[in-house]
Amino acid sequence: MMHSGAKRSLIIAIVAAVLLTPLLEWIAHTHSTKYFNTYYLGIGIDIAINVILAVSLNLINGHTGQFSLGHAGFMAVGGYTAAKLTLALQSHTLLWINPILFGGSLLLGGLMAALVGFAVGVPSLRLRGDYLAIVTLGFGEIIRVVFQTTEFFGAATGLPGIPNWTNFGWGWSLAAITVFVVACIVNSTYGRGFIAVHDDEVAASAMGINPVRYKVTAFVTGAFFAGIAGGLFAHHKRFLSPTSFDFMKSIDIVVMVILGGMGRTPGVIAAAVILTVMPEVLRGFAEYRMIIYSLLIIGLMMLRPQGLFAIGKRTVKT
Repeated sequence: MMHSGAKRSLIIAIVAAVLLTPLLEWIAHTHSTKYFNTYYLGIGIDIAINVILAVSLNLINGHTGQFSLGHAGFMAVGGYTAAKLTLALQSHTLLWINPILFGGSLLLGGLMAALVGFAVGVPSLRLRGDYLAIVTLGFGEIIRVVFQTTEFFGAATGLPGIPNWTNFGWGWSLAAITVFVVACIVNSTYGRGFIAVHDDEVAASAMGINPVRYKVTAFVTGAFFAGIAGGLFAHHKRFLSPTSFDFMKSIDIVVMVILGGMGRTPGVIAAAVILTVMPEVLRGFAEYRMIIYSLLIIGLMMLRPQGLFAIGKRTVKT
């Protein structure tokens, strides 16, 4: 478990983030033209969403040692579920109901994604390595195609008219909560099971640990937070299209985890920030933007294959 001082510091940091982000959102909303640029606020929300995605995938790929390529599929489940609920129930007269509805829709989106994660995880997590990656990739594509061919969800034309309810406060408060929950899980007694499965499944089984149980737990937890990120994404972009959750979106999230250092939460957060901001910084080189972006990632991986922010050995403090 964490040292009491480290745990206290983490709790203080999370509480401060949860309390300060709504204040920053209020300042941005009331003085946007004077102090804030809405474009930068949008990037800030994108960063928060990517932090949730990267930290949740890091629980699966980094801490438990699996290799999932279907995280965008769980994001899609959460996004479409939350969007359909708010579109059906939003109130244009009693505006105070909408924040409650938004929170409930995010929770329902996360739960639906967790349910799908459980359905995917139980049959597939008995596999390892490349086989698991291929299976999760297949499931992610199946989820995307289901949304692409279902009229109820807008099919290939997408789902428009989603209310713009995601703001800086919602995004960063939920990002802080995600980091806190994952940190508490990993640094708990139960979290030692994740580390044991990551290091050696055979030895973990010999010690009485059920690897499938811990894999499914990590998979369902990661899918839940990916669903919440999908709900935030839907109410930030105000339009959902199946192409937003394709294979490349899953790859983007995996790159954040690998670049930050597998199993290192601070590094993964930093990588999520960098990989969200970098394409925006390179917009001035429009025709070469993705080439430069790709070359930078290749260079970083060649120079720091263990992860850009991987420092020391990954351990669980006692």
